[in-house]
Amino acid sequence: MHFSKSREPREYQNRRLDALAEPPEVGHELFVGLSALRDTLSSRHHSRDFTFAHARYLRSRVLALGLIFALLSPLWIVVDSLVLPTELLRYTLLGRVVLLLGLVGVLALAYFSRERIGRIRFSAGMLLALPAGFYLLVLSMLPPEQVHSLVGYGFIPFLLVAALSVFPFTLLESLAAGLAMLGLLAFSQTVDGSWLTGRGVENFWLLSSLLVVSLAANHFQLSLLLRLYRQATHDPLTGLFNRGALEVHLEKIQAWQRETEGQDSLGHVPCSLLMLDLDHFKRINDSYGHSVGDGVLCQFAELLVRQTRRHDCVARYGGEEFVIILVGSGPARALEVAERIRFAVEKTEFRGHDDEPIPVTTSIGVTRLEQDEPPREALRRADEALYRAKREGRNQVISAMGPASP
Repeated sequence: MHFSKSREPREYQNRRLDALAEPPEVGHELFVGLSALRDTLSSRHHSRDFTFAHARYLRSRVLALGLIFALLSPLWIVVDSLVLPTELLRYTLLGRVVLLLGLVGVLALAYFSRERIGRIRFSAGMLLALPAGFYLLVLSMLPPEQVHSLVGYGFIPFLLVAALSVFPFTLLESLAAGLAMLGLLAFSQTVDGSWLTGRGVENFWLLSSLLVVSLAANHFQLSLLLRLYRQATHDPLTGLFNRGALEVHLEKIQAWQRETEGQDSLGHVPCSLLMLDLDHFKRINDSYGHSVGDGVLCQFAELLVRQTRRHDCVARYGGEEFVIILVGSGPARALEVAERIRFAVEKTEFRGHDDEPIPVTTSIGVTRLEQDEPPREALRRADEALYRAKREGRNQVISAMGPASP
């Protein structure tokens, strides 16, 4: 009984840590064959870091299109007063005011939700739902005999389906919105009596075709966004995070540490840094060639990913230097992991092009990441510990002290 109680918080903590960081898959290609479709079909396989980048991109689109809708809505009131009969204005004027206030609320929500992924997605959905809801409300309130006098409203489903192509939605998200617009069109056709008529079928086919075009645009837009993100944040040789992405990720981990401080579920979550360097790597390049050296770096990167957990993060810092973020590991645990990695590298048979064995060892510097210090300060301490290990004979692990107390 005591074992099950102590195990549950650990499993919950591991799930929370898994949600924070996911090591990149070495050799994984996002944009080949079915993998590209998988990554644009849903956000299930997106890393947390890309999810934040995607949300910021989506937020910019919500602000731009929401501002356009908000500016056009008052002008539409003027158009209504010119083309609609006077008795219809009372049905549309109140709806227009509510629509305008809703659009202003969506803009405010998106503007103040810089890092709130859920709120940004909600604001994007509401930006499409508000005009659709307004059209549905007008159709429901309007007397049947006056539906044909409603000029300039039938294009709303077409406008919203076309607007889907502006957003980097996943295919499932756009498909759900598109099906809702098809349902709205079907309802409007039953109200005005054009359902299953020649004109009704033509409009339904046109909207379906427009939805297919929007889905294709979503696929290509999200694929391009994924490609650009990967090129900007990942090392092209090893597939690991690059130095810039590493520093951004460290800042996010520190912010998460501060958020979880004092929570009963997790409490303070320690975090440690390992900086690793391949010993005498220049000799490998000089003796076997740079292409073999690149192969050794890739094999080393794969070993590091195998030796770490799912919620840890492995990055190439530059040249033959690598950094590992051990989320949830204090100094003692970090030293154990570093020694295990050092031993694994020493015992692993690295191979060249002709399958010749290449002896490889690594030196490792270890330090703790404090939640209130600049990430570069922790990286500097780990770097100093690493070069101390190299000065003292290489193939060993050295721990650095934490930041000095003021």
